[in-house]
Amino acid sequence: MASTLPDHPQSDFPTGPSPRQSPHPDPHPHLNPGPGSHPGPQPHSQQERSGRVEVHGIDHIPETERRGRARELFPVWAAASVNYLNLVVGGALVLSGLSLWQAFTVVVVGNLFWLGTGLLAVSGPAAGAPSEVITRAMYGVRGNRVNNAVTGWMISVCYFALNLAAAAVAAFSLAEQAGITPNTPIKIAIVIAIVVVTLTISVYGHAVIVRLYLPITLALAAAFAVVGYAILRHADFGWSRPEPLGGGGQWAAVLAGVTLIASGPLSYTTSADFSRYLPATTSPRAVLGWTALGGFLPSVVVGGLGVLGATTVDMTDPQAALQKILPGWFNPVFLISLVIGTIAVNALTAYSAGLALQAVGIRIRRTLSVLVDGTVAVALTLYALLVSNFLDTVSNVLQLTVVLLGPSTAIYATDILLRRNRYDGRALTDESPGSPFWYRAGINPAGAIALLAGVTTSALCVDTLYTGPVAALTGVDLALPVGIVVAATVYGLLARRAMSRRRA
Repeated sequence: MASTLPDHPQSDFPTGPSPRQSPHPDPHPHLNPGPGSHPGPQPHSQQERSGRVEVHGIDHIPETERRGRARELFPVWAAASVNYLNLVVGGALVLSGLSLWQAFTVVVVGNLFWLGTGLLAVSGPAAGAPSEVITRAMYGVRGNRVNNAVTGWMISVCYFALNLAAAAVAAFSLAEQAGITPNTPIKIAIVIAIVVVTLTISVYGHAVIVRLYLPITLALAAAFAVVGYAILRHADFGWSRPEPLGGGGQWAAVLAGVTLIASGPLSYTTSADFSRYLPATTSPRAVLGWTALGGFLPSVVVGGLGVLGATTVDMTDPQAALQKILPGWFNPVFLISLVIGTIAVNALTAYSAGLALQAVGIRIRRTLSVLVDGTVAVALTLYALLVSNFLDTVSNVLQLTVVLLGPSTAIYATDILLRRNRYDGRALTDESPGSPFWYRAGINPAGAIALLAGVTTSALCVDTLYTGPVAALTGVDLALPVGIVVAATVYGLLARRAMSRRRA
């Protein structure tokens, strides 16, 4: 179906040059199958073999170097979702005052936001570019640098530090069980060792992630199956709160829980980073489905176990409490699985943060940018673990990230739907003033205004570190739904207006 969006380079809302007029013709047109064909086996490029360091950064991936199938995305996202955090969050829902079945419902509803992660991923094969470049279509070349600096890099590094701290604490406990006293030098060595493994995966890049995350998923699933068996044996399925919440308090807890769960999938606005090597003819539905299922299914299962765990152990300190119901021989395995799960999450985070640093405009190789991200995260983590409670502050600040991530995800998803997922990856890499995505002085007014409107209205509705005026009136935190609806609506209206002006 033909796109209804204009493709003139001076358009306010360009799709990039059409295939017939592209200034970057495919040097191998016979290897670029038409929209109705099925991709055959794709050759493995020298840089995309799993034993080699990936050389591509934010540049366009030519069709001759695309390979794989959409189902390979499932273990990538599953490995990042079978983790300790989902278990903790599930227990936190019960601690917040929700009943058992209310908590189960919140786990399912909150994880439905993985559909958004899947939708953003479909732009990867279409453009052959990472999310950090595709978003130039929404914000313009210059505007996107600011977007990547905040949404792409700063938030990613903070998440990296938080996850690293959690992994380090589990590793410290493992060292104690091995008879090693985790003094300051030992703690530093442990943190650095975890980071070295994490960054090695990120530096080797996409091919290693795709191949390595299937066995990681299977190993983590086996470990959490033992945890799940222990929880199910001891869980009280008839558990109920002595004083159940009601009225406004109940709705406030439900919406807060959905926001907490949704912050996980919303943090992956970079899902196209891991789908961009798929052939352009890969089914968008398959990309969306396998990405969403890979995140949704394990998150619901592990989160549900956390909910049941709260009926039998104290989930304010699940790592210590769960050891009371787990077999003695399994405790070290459990701690190791926590470390491995965090490494899987952080490898994806560091990979995308490295691309974001490039997209900010810093001329640096992807491998070096990943090392820079890791160095900053290590410094933050060591400062937090050894000097102060810095990560407590960062953790509180990250609770507010939904104020930014909700609107930015909505704008990205709306752009994909408006363009019918048609992106010219080569045109998107053009950062010159003549670029079709330069817009006005390098900024797309539609994206900038929509993001500002979404973030502002979301901030008025938040009830986390502070209580916004809307939250004070309603008594509930509506930051997530309001930010998403406002950003998507404003962007859709402004983008369509730009299209109408072009037609006129």
